Amino acid sequence: MKKVKVGVIGCGNISDIYLKNCTQTFDILEVAACADLIIERAQAKAEQYNIPKACTVEELLADPEIEIVLNLTTPGAHAEVCLAALNAGKHVYVEKPLAVAREDGQKILQTAKEKGLLVGAAPDTFLGGGIQTCRKIIDDGWIGQPVAATAFMMGRGPESWHPDPEFYYKAGGGPMFDMGPYYLTALIYLMGPIKRVTGSAQITFPERVIASQPKYGTKIEVEVPTHVAGILDFETGAVGTIITSFDVWASQLSRIEIYGSLGTLSVPDPNTFGEPVFIKKAGESEWKEMPLSHGYTENSRGIGVADMAYALRTGRSHRANGELAYHVLDIMHAFHDASEQGKHIMVESTCQRPAALPVGLNPGQLDE
Repeated sequence: MKKVKVGVIGCGNISDIYLKNCTQTFDILEVAACADLIIERAQAKAEQYNIPKACTVEELLADPEIEIVLNLTTPGAHAEVCLAALNAGKHVYVEKPLAVAREDGQKILQTAKEKGLLVGAAPDTFLGGGIQTCRKIIDDGWIGQPVAATAFMMGRGPESWHPDPEFYYKAGGGPMFDMGPYYLTALIYLMGPIKRVTGSAQITFPERVIASQPKYGTKIEVEVPTHVAGILDFETGAVGTIITSFDVWASQLSRIEIYGSLGTLSVPDPNTFGEPVFIKKAGESEWKEMPLSHGYTENSRGIGVADMAYALRTGRSHRANGELAYHVLDIMHAFHDASEQGKHIMVESTCQRPAALPVGLNPGQLDE
């Protein structure tokens, strides 16, 4: 199958794992260029990963051989860069979230539709062996009909380790917009789309102090909720509970659990690819660790880009797609809306539950 040439825009903290996997793991991808507002960063990544060209964003978008733009900019730039790529005739895959505002997310999808182009978006962790195994367990009926779920992301925030953490506390940041996409994407993939939500959200600490280098001691004014608790009504009738927080020092809560009519499924951290999966069926006294049914159990970020590349070549649907990402964006806003308005919010968007990956794929490939 002919390789798909990819151009990467944004060579910051997250780019290394994408560049590693897109240049070394997936047979269908060829990284042809990388760009960054700081050209020296692009040049350094090009040299490190043997990428033929480091260039400006404008030069990358003008390259006729590049088919997919991989947008790894910070959230506030996601929509602008996605739209520029689409208007240049490129398919686009973007780090989460799809956009900051609902209106921008809608514009991205509409522009892609008008131009006959594909949109993909992180997270793609649900394509890893851990959550793929969970999907197979549910589809094969091991826990019966899912009736409820819980999801918890409890932490203290990124200012202790991230080299440039201010954007986490501005529009498009906060625990829901930063980590919520992993949890919501996993829940939707395992249980289907969501029709109604409510929630409560607050800014617990109005100021944060950076404890990492090179900005140690810099104060951040917090502009987005840092503790968000929500209730999810799935289209199937199941009810979910989710909390995302940058306000807690420690927690022993499970990441995700799904409760079925015949048992309970303990889902691994959705920000990983291959942690253990456990089930406990009705009447059993012990949790049972399940063997992973799928590969891609290491950090495989970029698998969503590869899956979209296969879609380009074969005409099939891709899994980490724009409709799924917009549904997640819509839900995240709805939690904040519900808290501000004191009511349930009907979720206007929906999406298809993406297909499971085939079992027994060869390393580096995604189609049988």
